[in-house]
Amino acid sequence: MCRCVNDRKVPGKSMKASDTVITPIHREGHFFVALFFALSLILFWLWAPLGWVGLVATAWCLYFFRDPERVVPQRGGILVSPGDGVVSSIGPARPPAELGYGDDEERQRISVFLNVFNVHVNRSPEAGTVAAMVYVPGRFVNAAADTASDRNERQLVRLTTDDGHDIAFAQVAGLVARRILCDLSPGQKVARGERFGIIRFGSRVDIYLDPAYDILVAPGQTMIGGETVLAAVKG
Repeated sequence: MCRCVNDRKVPGKSMKASDTVITPIHREGHFFVALFFALSLILFWLWAPLGWVGLVATAWCLYFFRDPERVVPQRGGILVSPGDGVVSSIGPARPPAELGYGDDEERQRISVFLNVFNVHVNRSPEAGTVAAMVYVPGRFVNAAADTASDRNERQLVRLTTDDGHDIAFAQVAGLVARRILCDLSPGQKVARGERFGIIRFGSRVDIYLDPAYDILVAPGQTMIGGETVLAAVKG
């Protein structure tokens, strides 16, 4: 079932009024919320002021792992942002050779930086089939730096879109991020805006465009994962 708003739809269940007040959290957060809460109880037993600090940390953990519903645009030939955050850079870059691109010419790359206050659940930029996936171990330097795309730990995904275009995107660990979770597998079909993973605590997502796309965003622009249109097919 899909909810339609101004020619846009949300795949999955209909949104309720309570969804705007009570936001579910990603399953990756359950352990951390429980751990922080348990530590808060211990701190209250030791010294009440420390317990309140623990509760604040627990509340922040709930906030970090929030997983809100999103209204996914349904117009054909577009790509949506794979994550919340700010566009940190746009420019030519070689797509990851690990995904089988070899010595292909440079493509336009859009990088979105996620700070610790952004939603960290990642979403597929377009509907299609996962053509290849590669996990690359690496460092944990500041994800806002241009070198992070080549030096940091990252999960690379190549996607053949339903309309025959070829794109790639990457989950890139950051200075604080220490875990990348990706639920995709080669050959899997995904929908535009479908959740596919999460990066834990501060990170970056890159998307390498097929030459057929025109970029519709600018550096410094704020993105909403699964909603903001990054690019559209030319013409």
